[in-house]
Order: sequence, then structure tokens, then C-alpha cells
Amino acid sequence: MDEYLNEKEQWERLLRSLREQAPWMLAGVAVVGAIFGGWHLWETHLEQRALTAAARYQQVLDAFAAADIAGGVKIADQLVKDYPDSAYADQANLAAARVEAESPQLDQAAARLAQVMRHTPDPALALVARLRLARVQIAQGKPDDAIKTLDAVDAGAFKARFAEVRGDALLAKGDRKGALEQYRAARAGGADTVDGELLDLKINELANS
Repeated sequence: MDEYLNEKEQWERLLRSLREQAPWMLAGVAVVGAIFGGWHLWETHLEQRALTAAARYQQVLDAFAAADIAGGVKIADQLVKDYPDSAYADQANLAAARVEAESPQLDQAAARLAQVMRHTPDPALALVARLRLARVQIAQGKPDDAIKTLDAVDAGAFKARFAEVRGDALLAKGDRKGALEQYRAARAGGADTVDGELLDLKINELANS
């Protein structure tokens, strides 16, 4: 009988404990549900922003393809303003810089490339932007700035391409010997990353003159 009473008391004690803890348990469940629900909403929000940024970037490309430079630049600027942390912002700046360099609107192109170079989280994209910026600086008549831009970082896998553009900058300065050395270095180390035929033309022109 005593054993029965002990079991009964234990059971009643357990029920009382559950009744006392139930509100806290329910609150915990509610908090966890709110956290997961909020995370889902945040993921949905990020996905929607990415889709919108992608659609804007496509509009930029479509405008440039239709030779609507002003329209494409306007959309690109709005994309960069509204989605500054999106990868599409970097791509929009690169696309706009390309058409501005060809226009030629070299100052605007240089500003865009510098922005990508300094702010993109993608190291490879930063090197691409740096390389293009150096080309624009040569076109601006600033070969010394181009060389400084190229020499400021380790070019890594872009070493051969950097050497070629450095050669272009040296040639613009009138340093034919230095340019030839850079072209040969680019040709020797970049069979898969540079235009070999174009480099051969540059090398032959300097070597035979």
C-alpha cells in the first residue's frame, strides 16, 4: 500500500510539475517558431532582392545591346544604388565602364572600375577591374598611374595579363626595351590567359625595329 501511495504521489507531483512548466514550454516553442519563421522570411527577402537585382542587370545588358548607352548607364547607376552589396552591382559597373571607355568617357569608366576594385568581395573580380582600370589610365595618357595600379597588388593567376598591360604602359612612356621585356614575360607565362598572336605581333615589332 505504501508503495502504491508513493507511486501515486510521484505521479501527482509529475502532473503538477508539467502544469507549472507548461506555459514556459509553450513560450519556448513559440520563440523557436518565431525564430524559424523570421529566418524563412529573411531568406525569402534576400532571394527576392537577388532576383530583382538580376532582372535589373539584364535590363542594363539589353539597353547596351540596343545601343541605348544613356538608358543602360541610368539603370546601372540605380542598380548600384539600390543593391550595393549585390554581385550584380559589380557586374553592372563593369558593363557600364566598358561602354563608357568605348564612348569614350574615360573618367567615368575609371571611376566605376576603381569602385569595383576597392569594394568587391571577389578577389578575382578585383583583379579584373584593376587590369581594366590600368588600360583606361593608359588611354587617358596616364601610363605612370597605370603602372602604379598594376604594381600595387600580387597579380596571381593574372600575372601574364598584368605583364602585357604593363608593357603597354611602358611603351606609352617611350620605354621600348622595358615594354619588350614585359611582353616576352607575358608570352612565356600566359599561354592560356593572353592573346598569343597579338603578343607575338607586339614582340616582333619591337624586337625588329
